[in-house]
Amino acid sequence: MSSERATPGQWLPGDVTPVDLERLLWGLVALSLIADIVTTFVGLNLGLAESNPAARGAIESHGVVGMLGLKAFAVGVALACRPLLERAYRPIVPAGLAVPWLAAAVVNMYTISTVLSSSH
Repeated sequence: MSSERATPGQWLPGDVTPVDLERLLWGLVALSLIADIVTTFVGLNLGLAESNPAARGAIESHGVVGMLGLKAFAVGVALACRPLLERAYRPIVPAGLAVPWLAAAVVNMYTISTVLSSSH
């Protein structure tokens, strides 16, 4: 079996194009970014600590503005690198932002829930 002639569009279900997928993933970037920021600051207000050293430094020196700046920088780098890829492969750019931010938000929610359940 060979995938030499396969294109990313062949991997997508139905009528979903790489452009549609990329649009959907940029929406997921926005949601995961908000979820990560909100859950981070809820956790910090409960006495938890930020484990990411870059985020911790940004938050300690500039608060929520520092966190927003850090996220804006990441999105800016992603947008600057996006044109370097063929159109069919561009959905990897927002996926590369959304997946770790979504994972961080899930870990944050789990950690917050354990703190809240142990306080009752």
